[in-house]
This record gives sequence, structure tokens and C-alpha cells, in this order.
Amino acid sequence: MLDVFSVTCPFFALVLAGFLATTKKMLPLEAIPGLNIFVLYFALPCMLFRFGTHAQLDQLLNPAVLLTYFVGACVMVAIAMGLSLRSGWGWNNSSFGALVAAFPNTGFMGVPLLLALFGLSAAGIAIVTITIDMVFTTSLCIALSRLEGAGNHGVGVALQKALKGIVMNPMPWAIVLGVTFCAFNLALFAPVDKTVQLLSDAASPTALFTVGAVLGRSWMTASSPDEGAMSLQLVKKDYWTISILKLIVHPLIIYSLGYAVITMGLDLKASSLKIMVLIAALPSASNVVMLSQRYGADNERIAKIILITTALAFVSFSTLVKFYD
Repeated sequence: MLDVFSVTCPFFALVLAGFLATTKKMLPLEAIPGLNIFVLYFALPCMLFRFGTHAQLDQLLNPAVLLTYFVGACVMVAIAMGLSLRSGWGWNNSSFGALVAAFPNTGFMGVPLLLALFGLSAAGIAIVTITIDMVFTTSLCIALSRLEGAGNHGVGVALQKALKGIVMNPMPWAIVLGVTFCAFNLALFAPVDKTVQLLSDAASPTALFTVGAVLGRSWMTASSPDEGAMSLQLVKKDYWTISILKLIVHPLIIYSLGYAVITMGLDLKASSLKIMVLIAALPSASNVVMLSQRYGADNERIAKIILITTALAFVSFSTLVKFYD
């Protein structure tokens, strides 16, 4: 177990460093958007581009991988939506509760962590899951959030905004460009390649530190429970439920679906299923806080879920890595 912790501990330590730097006011809140911009528009796209250039095309185009993770996302959204609606959260808050339960932090945390554990063999599966979560899961939950008629926009407008956000997000385009270079055996001009390499090398530590900073900011600026529509008792009960869904139920769903796919004789390797299960076991994506705030959902609830899943994942994820074969 110590050998696994020796790999995972530094990654979670960087998240903790970002959280403490923010909550202890060593890092000004005004600096966090700058960190986000560097990670989102410079470092992570370069890292994903490089992974795309080394990706195994059979993984990216494998229908069994796509089907397993896609259906798993649908099931997770349905379960989390049902539980939240039953608890009285309404469509808007229930939808973002479903998103935070189904969307792992693959881009900022999962990619560097899985590559450290398994090498480039994990890159192709990670690219597939990131694409599904950014294009499908996010758009679906944003559309569902509009069904209660909250705010000034309908489902159609919400979907347009979601698709616009996807188009403006550089990470999918970096993946597409990298895979194109791989497919046609292309290479960057040497000075450009060196620049991309430097930015790529900076992605992991900066992204993890930024995750912690975003969580710290959300913790500090979350609205008081008295200002929300829900009681503190309901919030406490709910965010632990969603956290359990994310860290335990989500990987179990992916494993069950993958096992069924393999049993049916479809082309899904056990090693690919293992990477998908571990991705599902990652903590919730930190960008859901910003999305929930943009669409008027309870971002305090989302921030607490992300914080809890990130803290607990240090043990739950490391344990799963050690004992899952």
C-alpha cells in the first residue's frame, strides 16, 4: 500500500497546498482566475496535445469503451437526479448535483495521476472519458437544469450556451489536434515542440495547485446556509450522499457495465476497464462549481461535495489502485 501512497500522496498534497494557500490568504483570490487561464488555455492543452500524439487510435475509436463510459454517465446522472429530486432540490440544483456526481476531475487531476501510475497506456482512455464528460454529460445536465423554468433562459438557450462553452474550451481541440498528428505521423517544428513540452511539464503541478485554490475560494465565498432555500440539515445529508455516489457507486457502475460488455464478447480489454473504473473513482470535477454559479444553482452545496470527494479520494482512490486487478 505504501508504494501506491508514494505515488498518489504528492498529487493530493499539491491540492492541499493550493487549498491552504487560499484559505490562509497567502494566495489572493484575484490571482486564481489567472491560474485558471494558464492551466486551461496553455498548460493542459499542451499536455493533452502531447498525449494525443502518443495515443493508441484503437482505444480512441473502440465502441466498447465509448459505450461503457457513455452508459455509465447516463446511469449516474439518472440516479443522482432521482435522489436529489426526491429530496426536494428542484431541477436546477438536482441537475448540478447529478453533474458533480458523474463528472470526475479527469483533466486537472486524473490525467497526471493515471499517467504517473500506468504511463502513456492510460492516455487514450482518459481522452475518451474527458470528451464524453465535456460534450455529453455537461450538456445533458445543463439542459435538465432548465426544465423547472428557473432563470431567464429555456432549455434551447441553455444547450446553445453549453455547446458554445465546449467550442470555446481549448482542451477538446488540443486532443483532436494531437490525435490528427498521431494519425498522419506529423511532428511540430523543434522550437515549437520544446515550448509545448515546457508548458506540458508545468500542467500537472499547476493544475493540482489550482484545484486546491478553487476549492479554497469556494469554501471561503460560499453563501451562508441561511441565505439558501434548503435547510442546513438537508445540505449536510445531501452532500455526503452525493459524495458516496461519486467515489463508490460511480466506479461500481462502470465496472459492472464493463464486465457485462466483456461477457458479451465485445472488444473491451480488462486493462482499459481498469483505467475507466479508476477514472470514475476520481473526485468530482472542480469546474462544476463555476457552472453551478453561472446557472444559479447552490454552489455552496457543489463546493462541499467537491471538497469532500477530493479529501476522501486520497484514501479511496489509493485503496482501489492497490486492490483492484
